[in-house]
Amino acid sequence: MSRLLKSFRYAFLGLRQAWKTEQNFRLQTLAGALVFLLAWYVHLSALRLIVVVLLITLVLVLELLNTFFERLVDLISPRIHAYAAMLKDLLAASVFVASIGAVVAGILIFLPYLPSVHWW
Repeated sequence: MSRLLKSFRYAFLGLRQAWKTEQNFRLQTLAGALVFLLAWYVHLSALRLIVVVLLITLVLVLELLNTFFERLVDLISPRIHAYAAMLKDLLAASVFVASIGAVVAGILIFLPYLPSVHWW
């Protein structure tokens, strides 16, 4: 049981570190919380709510992985190297693509709940 509690402690320390140092993680967490509150407010179906939660989780996990790999690249290659910069750009692009996908899916999920929006 002690090992399990330690693993949770380390996970929370990682989340706290990401919150303190990563502006994008804070913004994405707050945006995810607002979307979740909106989902609760409009009474999304269970399936739609699951999709929303999975999309929020995907974006946050990718942001954490992006932060991890950026720091790893900095550790391995402290001087600016073309490949290091390219790796960081690719990591940022993965978060960006997931975020755009989440926004598009969110629009499609919430569209029927918006007033004066008609499906043709």
